[in-house]
Amino acid sequence: MERKWWQDKVCYQIWPKSFQDSNGDGVGDIPGIIARLDHLKGLGVDILWLSPVYKSPLADQGYDIADYRGIDPRFGTLEDMDRLLAETKRRGMYVIMDLVANHCSDEHPWFRKALADPEGPYGRYFYFRKGENGAPPTNWRGYFGGSVWSPVPGRKDLYYLHLFCEKQPDLNWQNPAVRREVMEMVNWWLDRGVAGFRIDAIVNIGKPERWESFAPDRPDGLADCRKMLADPVARRRLHTYLGQLRDEAFAPHDAFTVGEVFDTDPAELSLFIGRGGFFSSMFGFSAACWGKSPKGWYAAKKPGPDDYRDCAFASARQAAGIGFLSNIIENHDEPRGVSHYLPEEAASDPRAQKALAAVQMLLPGLPFLYQGQEIGMTNTVFPSIDGVDDVNTRGEYAAALAAGLSPAEALARVAPMSRDNARTPVQWTDGHAAGFTAGTPWLPVNPNYTRVNVQAQDGVAGSVLEFYKQLISLRKNDKYKEALVWGGFAPVHQEQPGLAAFVRDGGGRRLLVASNLSGGEQRLELPGAAGAVLLCSDGAPALAHGVLTLAPWQAAVVELA
Repeated sequence: MERKWWQDKVCYQIWPKSFQDSNGDGVGDIPGIIARLDHLKGLGVDILWLSPVYKSPLADQGYDIADYRGIDPRFGTLEDMDRLLAETKRRGMYVIMDLVANHCSDEHPWFRKALADPEGPYGRYFYFRKGENGAPPTNWRGYFGGSVWSPVPGRKDLYYLHLFCEKQPDLNWQNPAVRREVMEMVNWWLDRGVAGFRIDAIVNIGKPERWESFAPDRPDGLADCRKMLADPVARRRLHTYLGQLRDEAFAPHDAFTVGEVFDTDPAELSLFIGRGGFFSSMFGFSAACWGKSPKGWYAAKKPGPDDYRDCAFASARQAAGIGFLSNIIENHDEPRGVSHYLPEEAASDPRAQKALAAVQMLLPGLPFLYQGQEIGMTNTVFPSIDGVDDVNTRGEYAAALAAGLSPAEALARVAPMSRDNARTPVQWTDGHAAGFTAGTPWLPVNPNYTRVNVQAQDGVAGSVLEFYKQLISLRKNDKYKEALVWGGFAPVHQEQPGLAAFVRDGGGRRLLVASNLSGGEQRLELPGAAGAVLLCSDGAPALAHGVLTLAPWQAAVVELA
């Protein structure tokens, strides 16, 4: 596997709106990020993924972009962005931005011009289709629910395509002019000092040759729009467009890129992240997708620790010898990882949070932390659907009601999956608004902020924050980097419930990572003679006669002789 500059790094996602507010307006901003860079540097983070700060009406919290080269005034200015790039560079850190190019905002000048003249040149920047007998062109359901087609104002027969919300019209990548605009924009940011991109919803840019309806899969008479992604023409187009992005923008800058790639044939993995692949890396989403239901969130199953382990191990084996996956337990589109993968009674237990962290951070691939993960932030509380900001959650709530659930039942089912869980402000202190803002936060802080915050954990032995620092330090240690970054991976005793254990080997060293993901004691025979205990989440593990005994929710890293 070709070695690259980014492979031994640790990444951290910032959701700017909820990270740190610098001016008291209740909205996080770029100056706020700059003010917290030393926290991130102290944690051991190298690469910051900045969720969208572009000019946007925020219909989907910035993933609806009205100006790809402008910073939204809520977040600051282009000068603030340049200062962030300079300050991270001074600390030996890097910034990657979100590339959102499947769609833009309906307030983008391109779309406004397209609406004014759908048959004109900007009309070809989007997908306009005529309906049939007063109905939309197809029966596809969007990612947020409802039809992917909305009527063009003033035109009864003409519709535009939006796989997400109606304020996010899809860009027509079949048009060379659109691809040229995207390439120029990407190069503009890379030339400005951005180190790369996280590429949003990118598999959707490949559209089929034929636009036809599918068999309905819910009572609304619609069908999941993702069914069109399996179309062979759509896949070929996707690969062509991604190859152009790589060749004309990413590769010349040696950029680090990580793709949000769902619905990909495992046989295509080498195309995406292999040598010369479309991206440097892509997120491993198998655990996040476990238990999902085509009916909607209300019918989803909650994964347990063993499900997380099995999915993570399977993904690691699948990518072995091909490339680097990016490992997450949460991001801005998912609930908090500790609330999602741990039993309800353990989600707030620092011991369990550390046990889960040890697995994610030391798996093969590139670890991505999400803001607040390093202190064990959990899902929040939703008194009613009126307090939910997320457009996706509201759509899933409506689907639950349509399935016959009562309002209380619908909220109880969808709340644990809500994207708002990860979007509550970062909890810095136990003071006003968790230290996020001097004003009123745009989204209420999690009520547990008085107990769970950075100030309460920083420098405190045994805290979740300090354990993350230890994990990162171990991964970067020159003695063990060969094993933990580029080394082999072999699961151990995977059949044992409540245990996630594996061996990483390389550079003449073998390390056993063993994590007790249960509330009972775990014993395992060591796959080799015991050497030093390099790290333990709480206390010290019991080692005797070739057997490692882990206390409830205890994780350890043992060097094997």
